[in-house]
Amino acid sequence: MGQADIRIVLVAPSHPGNIGAAARAMKNMALGELVLVGPKQFPHAEASARASGADDVLQSARLVGSLAEALAGCGFVAATTSRDRDQYFRVIDVREAAARIVSESRRAPAAVVFGAERTGLTNEELESAHALVRIPANAAYPSLNLAMAVQLTAYELFRAGSSETHAVAPAGPPLAGAEEMARLYAHFAQVLEEIEFRDRTQSGTHLMERIRRFLQRAELDQNEVNILRGILTAVQSRRRHAGEGRP
Repeated sequence: MGQADIRIVLVAPSHPGNIGAAARAMKNMALGELVLVGPKQFPHAEASARASGADDVLQSARLVGSLAEALAGCGFVAATTSRDRDQYFRVIDVREAAARIVSESRRAPAAVVFGAERTGLTNEELESAHALVRIPANAAYPSLNLAMAVQLTAYELFRAGSSETHAVAPAGPPLAGAEEMARLYAHFAQVLEEIEFRDRTQSGTHLMERIRRFLQRAELDQNEVNILRGILTAVQSRRRHAGEGRP
């Protein structure tokens, strides 16, 4: 699959068998980096049994306490969904997404995030993604088993990687990582508070959520994040200077 650097992230998996089956699916498709966010049961004998020869993937799996920790160091992040559209997030077909993920992984680690078996990913968890990935399925029953979703996604990644063996990394600096984006959002929230800019919608509680979502869709690189933070810092500086001249 070339030099792709792709991280498979399972958030709060509840069934150890699915973890093992996911590891097997990954090894089938030449993926080796598995990250588990707060698994209910792991290590577990059922996970080892279902891995069926992919013990190396399972044994090297990293256990972390938060999605932010799981995404540390990543550039492009995709999160899986059963929705075919969403007014806040870009939703793309798994085959199209796989080509993008493989391409982005050649300049910085990329991640694909899967949610818990029964609940999927929360809106807050989805906000870490640049795009949502949908696997086409029967509209009357679109929900896939976790391990099956990993298998289908891993297959598309392998397929995309095999067809782009000689592809080069996209031009330009890497996308800003999750840590950099988190610092940008915290800075944004601080400045909005300082200038007393309030959410004027009816509910009045979702301003930062909307800012996060449109900036995630914009897919900022590291330089662009630095520009925005420089502007925010200049706003803070001008306010401080203006305040010094008041009686």
